[in-house]
Amino acid sequence: MTMKSAKLRSRITWMRKRLTDDAGNAALELALVFGIFGTPLLLGTSELALLIYDSIEVSNCAHAGAMYGMISSTFAADSTGIQNAAQVEAADFSTNVTVTPTSYYACSNAVDGTQYSTQAAASAVCPANAGNHYLQFVKVVSSININPVVMCPGLPKTFTVSGSSVMEVQE
Repeated sequence: MTMKSAKLRSRITWMRKRLTDDAGNAALELALVFGIFGTPLLLGTSELALLIYDSIEVSNCAHAGAMYGMISSTFAADSTGIQNAAQVEAADFSTNVTVTPTSYYACSNAVDGTQYSTQAAASAVCPANAGNHYLQFVKVVSSININPVVMCPGLPKTFTVSGSSVMEVQE
């Protein structure tokens, strides 16, 4: 056997050993799996986080409008003021958010019961005594259509996010 063939045989043995070795396979598999699954997972998570943030923003918008309306009966009747207060709170959406304020009356012993649109209707049903009297409430519903940043197949092109707040009007 010549020196050249011994060197060649040694090199072939070394290459065969290297090709059958498992070292580094886990890192390569991780890189492939992360590239295939990690990127969509990261994009989906960030899109969900943005939708949750927008939902909180819209709920806070409704709450700010209700806080404005609960100050007095005069403020509860001021729909424009309630809408402006709500839209100021949702500065990220400017005037794109839809704000719908309503005012209603209910009996104190059945707040979740029948709602009356006028004070006269509520006072006729709720006698003014210590156990039962009418209360005025302001309800603000806010909503907005949001286009997702990342368009995913199978998901809607727009999401409707809404918030609601009900507060008793202070007299």
